[in-house]
Order: sequence, then C-alpha cells, then structure tokens
Amino acid sequence: MSVIWLRTAAALYACGLLYALIYLFRKNTRLFLPALLAFGAGAVFHFVSIVELWAEAGHWPLANFYETSSLCAFLIAVLFLIGYTYYRIAIFAVCIFPLVFFMTLIGTTEFPVAPWGSPDIRNVWLIVHVATVLIGYATLTFAAVASVYYLLQERQLKRKNVMPSANRLPPLATLDLIISVSMNAGFVFITIATATGVIWAFIDNGTGWIANPKIAFFLFTWAFYLAMIFLRVSAGWRGRRIAWLAVSVLVCSVVTWATHMSLRSLWPR
Repeated sequence: MSVIWLRTAAALYACGLLYALIYLFRKNTRLFLPALLAFGAGAVFHFVSIVELWAEAGHWPLANFYETSSLCAFLIAVLFLIGYTYYRIAIFAVCIFPLVFFMTLIGTTEFPVAPWGSPDIRNVWLIVHVATVLIGYATLTFAAVASVYYLLQERQLKRKNVMPSANRLPPLATLDLIISVSMNAGFVFITIATATGVIWAFIDNGTGWIANPKIAFFLFTWAFYLAMIFLRVSAGWRGRRIAWLAVSVLVCSVVTWATHMSLRSLWPR
C-alpha cells in the first residue's frame, strides 16, 4: 500500500509543478493557494507512505536510491511548508514544487508496474517524449542565439565601438525579453520531456531504468535548467548573467542529446 500513497502524493505534487510552469508566463498568485493546498495534501500522503514502508520493512526507508530520493523529497516539502508558514516566501515554490515532484516520481519507480498495454501506446508515448525534447532544445537554441547577440552587443556598447551590423540588432532590452520568454518555453517542454522520459524508461526497463546513463544526463540537464530558471525568477538574474547561463544549458543539452542518439534503435521499423 505504501507505493499507492506515494503515487498519490506524486499526483498531488504535480499540481504544484503545473503552477510553477504557469507562473513563468503569468505571475498569477491566485493559483498559488490551490497549488499549495495540493502540495500540502501530497506531503500528508507522502508521510503516510514513508511510515507504512517503515513498518513493512522494519527500518528507515533508506535502503536504496529510490527510498532515499523519496525521503529527501518529503523533507524538502516539509521544510518549504514550515518556511512558508513563518516567512510567506511563495517565490521558492517555483523551484521547490518541480524538484519535489521529480524526486517523488523517482521514488515511485522502486516498484515495477505492468508493461505497456500495446506497442502502439508505447510508440506514441515515445513520440511525445522525443517531440517535446526537440521542441525544448529548439527553443533553448533560440535563447542561446539571442544570448550570444546580447553578449556581443553589450560588449560593443561598453567599448563604444558599435559596428554597422549592430544597428540591425534589437536593443538589449528586447534581446533580454526574447531570452526570458524562450527560456521559459524551453523549460516547460524540457520538463514535460523529462517526466515522460522517466515514466517511459520505468515502464520499459523496470526498476533498472535509473542505471541508464542517458536518463542520468537528462535529469542533470533538467536540474541545471531548473536552477537557471530559479535564479532568473527569484534572484532577478537578467542580462549578461542569464545569457551565459542560457549558453551553458545549451551546451549541457547538446551533451545530453549526444547520449540519446541510440534512441533511433527504439523506433518501430
């Protein structure tokens, strides 16, 4: 039963993830309270899952990576709820909600599930994953290109050596806006791709999916992307800082994509 409560918690945490993705485009605080309530309910189910697993196993649920990820996610959720109760810092939710969701999702994969109902469902799920990856990478590439132009134009303006071609470039404020919007859109698609990829790998490979280096690279890229989004939203990083980060995430994504080239062998022939 513990896995049922844990998967229920993950589903409730997903409401918080949805809020974080929407917040990137619409700073609507009215959605925060429903997301917070769902997040709190998820923490309750998460606690029940941990206690029940502890009772079944007879020891702390730290026997493997899945249990450790689940327990760590629960502790982060509790600390956020306590911190919000005292300090009312809602902006941390943009980072905490997605992080807790994915760490809990990883915890749910300790127990295998039934295989794909049909090859068609498997292939459609894979198509959705690959499509969102490609769209996310394309959007991130657009942000990185805008970042390069931003860095070049800023450097020329500081040196007061503006080349004629620079006059055809958008102003720095416009480039900064393009970078921000592209980064937000890219993060949404990369997040969807990460969630669908983890679920697809889990159903396809069972509990051994976590040992796949391709998944590890993808999770690392997503975590790096999440950190960049959090710095932009909460710390107000813009301009040169966020431009360099956008380029860095693109480089990390290229490495991740290179490790996924073997996905071609998974397509139906």
